[in-house]
Amino acid sequence: MSNNFTITDEQRDYSEFGLESNPFPYSPVPDDDPLIYCGQEHVTDKISNTVSTVLSTGKSKHLVVTGKYGNGKSHTLKYTRSLVRDRDDVFVGYVAQPGEGFLDIYHDFIYDVGFDRFQKLSYEYLAEVTRDGTDKNPMSAAAMEELIDEGEVLLSEIVPAAVQQLSDVTKFADFARAIVHLVYEDTNLYAWQWLTAEGLRYEQRKEMEIHSAIDDDTTAVRAFTALKNMLRDLGYTGVFMFVDEFERIARLSPKDEQATLNSIRHLMDQNSNGLCVLFGCAPEVWQDVMSEYHAFSERIGQEVALRPMTEEKIQDLVREYLDIARTQGASGIEPFSEDALRYILQQSQGNVRQILSLCSRVIDAAIDEGELNAPITQEEVADTVE
Repeated sequence: MSNNFTITDEQRDYSEFGLESNPFPYSPVPDDDPLIYCGQEHVTDKISNTVSTVLSTGKSKHLVVTGKYGNGKSHTLKYTRSLVRDRDDVFVGYVAQPGEGFLDIYHDFIYDVGFDRFQKLSYEYLAEVTRDGTDKNPMSAAAMEELIDEGEVLLSEIVPAAVQQLSDVTKFADFARAIVHLVYEDTNLYAWQWLTAEGLRYEQRKEMEIHSAIDDDTTAVRAFTALKNMLRDLGYTGVFMFVDEFERIARLSPKDEQATLNSIRHLMDQNSNGLCVLFGCAPEVWQDVMSEYHAFSERIGQEVALRPMTEEKIQDLVREYLDIARTQGASGIEPFSEDALRYILQQSQGNVRQILSLCSRVIDAAIDEGELNAPITQEEVADTVE
């Protein structure tokens, strides 16, 4: 009985194609920070307008990006997030899918931002309180942390004022206490658990003098609004939330779906300034939302649809990916012929995910079969697909 498995860590040599590697993903799932975005102008224009309006005016504005599975919704949201996240004046979080309701959306948003960023935010707020109430002048979170570590500012002296001031700003005293407790070694993980809505025992909450829990959609909306108000008080322009795979709300019961949409609507109503939510959603689900939940869809009002790739766009897309791995010699769409890309376009029906997957398979097949001397033909693509 023979063993037909051949497993090796030997890498393929792509140098005959003028490439140092196969630039196409084997599993075309977008990176958290995509290097490439070969988008469609009507989509990039609409997103740019939405984001720029929030940044320039401070007024809230929201957008739904629709497109069929694999046409680039996640890629579009993640690429936009990577651009916005580079700014110092915004707070950005990504939610992979809406889960069972707004409580899950809130949890994933806070988690994506991360403990370190929230702890820095706590120090930023303490720095503001210190500047206002003492002769010290810390201008950053790091400077505030240093003053505390060196004993030049005592937490016992500034924390009461910080909790009071932040409670006034956020209208949520427990949220204020949790934020401030992020700087205490003994309780910072408890504070983080509370903020992420993971729940705490009574004794743990009591240690921080926190009396409530973030345990339903209503308190999650309240906590998110408190965060946004805190950020605006610190001078941030706004909060950007990216909610992907929004079509999953259609899997919820009608009651839970309506509750989720109502919670997001309440969030938008309570935050007419400083909030931008971008959704990625399948078009058929968004159409249902538009027709059945007017109160929610009217709060957004903006939709832009990703379309299947065209012959011109597939060449741009493939060229962008090939350029990542170019070494010398080749250019344009080489090693693909135009006929090969036309055939890939037909086979994929313009679906971006399938295009990238096919290109990846075709290049490896050409290497394995030693067909390196001419552009990859339509026939070679057909052999690989079959």
